[in-house]
Amino acid sequence: MGYVARLVHSVTKDDVGQRVTVRFRLPDGRFRDIVGVLESWHDDVLVLRRRDGSVAQVAAGDVAASRVVPRQPPRRRGAPDSP
Repeated sequence: MGYVARLVHSVTKDDVGQRVTVRFRLPDGRFRDIVGVLESWHDDVLVLRRRDGSVAQVAAGDVAASRVVPRQPPRRRGAPDSP
């Protein structure tokens, strides 16, 4: 018996400003994931800003799963100095 994934779409318009992950269906039937800050949700289009600053737009009808995720921790600059 194989594993069956449970896809849950829990992000709403109230989550604008939160860091989210969104899985959406591509035209060829495959899926792609985006992690970023949900900047807006207007006219059934989600706008996400990725960590690198690029912006992605996803049609709400293409979203297969989504959820709010914790903020990304700050980057470490190396090991602390030892005495």
